[in-house]
Amino acid sequence: MNKSAVYLSTLLVGSIVSVSLLNRPTPIQSQPLEPMAAQSSQTNTNFVTAVVQEVSPAVVRIDSTRSSFRNQSGIARGTGSGFIFDASGLILTNAHVVNRATSVRVTLNDGRTFTGQVLGADASSDVAVVRIPANNLPVAPLGNSAQVQPGEWAIAIGNPLGLDQTVTVGIVSATNRAGSAIGSPNQRDSFIQTDAAINPGNSGGPLLNQQGEVIGINTAIIGRTQGLGFAIPIDRAQAIAARIVG
Repeated sequence: MNKSAVYLSTLLVGSIVSVSLLNRPTPIQSQPLEPMAAQSSQTNTNFVTAVVQEVSPAVVRIDSTRSSFRNQSGIARGTGSGFIFDASGLILTNAHVVNRATSVRVTLNDGRTFTGQVLGADASSDVAVVRIPANNLPVAPLGNSAQVQPGEWAIAIGNPLGLDQTVTVGIVSATNRAGSAIGSPNQRDSFIQTDAAINPGNSGGPLLNQQGEVIGINTAIIGRTQGLGFAIPIDRAQAIAARIVG
């Protein structure tokens, strides 16, 4: 198997979702559920629930449009994720989510929408910064990816296939996974590997530790496999974002 081809075909998880959304599959026929027995009034909150309640307000949906010769309309649409890292309206996401975008629309968890401005993108590291005209926004706290160890909890929040604010949980499967091992265009890069489920549309969303800190940006999966997802370490992403913002 050519890992590079597989990686590149799945790397564009923010961009290729346009195909999935424009050519919707037959809706799944849901089955009615039996009423649940009355539960105790006492709230049972686990650490995942606590993290989601704290961080999800800072997770955003990014819809982009770009010119395309493959569609009769000449326009391709994509959906990805991102998260606010500065209360003045700065958002981290993947470069491929906003690559060649002619327009970027950002939807917050509270339903507000803004036109986003791409301040800059580093294609080699797949990191981009988008600004929206808003202030006093909720912020996702950034962790220290250098301290991440295999076996730690990993929580992903994003918009896979347009299903907003989807939460999945797993562990950190490996750290310092070489880009050459997964077919990254920049083979010198290293990634956090996780088995938390990520799918097209999760691109740009946060990978969190059990304290609710961002340890990585979800960016890629290896096709035709399960539990092989990869995130850009937040230390590297943060350094690139600092250069972009200036």
